[in-house]
Amino acid sequence: MTTLAPARPAGPQTRTRYVLVENSWPHHAIRAACLALAALGVLWASQLTPFRVGQFTTVFVMAIAIIGLNLVTGYTGLLSIGHSAFFGLGAYTTGVLIVKLEFAPLATIPIAMALTFVLGLLVGLPSLRIHGLYLALVTLAVAVAFPEIVRKLESLTGGAAGMVVRSRYLAPPEWTGLVRAQRGIWTFWLSAFVLVVVMLAARGLVRSRFGLRMRTVRDHEIAAAANGVGIARTKILVFGLSGAVTGLAGALFTMYIGALSPDGSFTLLKSIELVTGLVLGGVATQLGPLIGALAVVFLPYYTASFTTGPLSGVVFGAVLIALCFLMPEGIAGRLGLLIRKFVTVVPPDHPALGSPPG
Repeated sequence: MTTLAPARPAGPQTRTRYVLVENSWPHHAIRAACLALAALGVLWASQLTPFRVGQFTTVFVMAIAIIGLNLVTGYTGLLSIGHSAFFGLGAYTTGVLIVKLEFAPLATIPIAMALTFVLGLLVGLPSLRIHGLYLALVTLAVAVAFPEIVRKLESLTGGAAGMVVRSRYLAPPEWTGLVRAQRGIWTFWLSAFVLVVVMLAARGLVRSRFGLRMRTVRDHEIAAAANGVGIARTKILVFGLSGAVTGLAGALFTMYIGALSPDGSFTLLKSIELVTGLVLGGVATQLGPLIGALAVVFLPYYTASFTTGPLSGVVFGAVLIALCFLMPEGIAGRLGLLIRKFVTVVPPDHPALGSPPG
């Protein structure tokens, strides 16, 4: 059976399109080459200056948070503007456990994910009754309320003054062989590893039966209910999983930055930043969160390098508008469309390949 062959052109102006059989050796070879390039890219980034390493660490953390948003908004169709609350709860849970109870940083991650999972379940309850912009307003209220709650719990969170996690608490574990001064490279590799795990887990979830139910709820809720899909259970559970993933990103953020403030990274602006990254990268795409995180971290930096003062914000806004206008499906979505113009991936039993011999 041919695994990589040009498809028959439909007319004189048709481009040559190659058919790639899924799970064939060329398909696996292309995947291996892409993974090798990605590994080399991460290795190259780890050798840059500490400032650049910190920027890429921020990209990894943001990508994890955007994956959480993508589960609920991209694959399930539930608009959420409150994910800064999940991000902040995960960050403050790690900070409080380290400062107040002297937990090891890695040991705080499961607790942070558990709390944000519960918060996600609670936030998902209104989705059973309301939809669209009304649901977005409910999640918006959660995002606005979170910094105020942090200020009120001054004895626990430090209030408006914030919380500082001393570097000695965030030192790399002894088994890594790294010293306290190498905390930046430790958080870089930790965030990169967690991002890979989360991307693989999200890919498996989306391709599972539950992922099929998520997409069915997004595409046609009435038809999903008519076919026996548990709408309520799907929505609430997706919100919980989305909150847990975003809370995981918040925990990593605390390990990286070491300083928390309700007016810093946990306001409504963080939610808008996550939504912007999702739209720029590509809604309901696997690589969209990573590409969107690269955009929201590096675009403001480079636009500010061309101009100064308020004009830099205007340039950044103009770039965002241009990207949304030229690539409404997101950067990852547009790249996928371009690739599909030349290569088509089909399953081994596709009719166009003919019947197998024997």
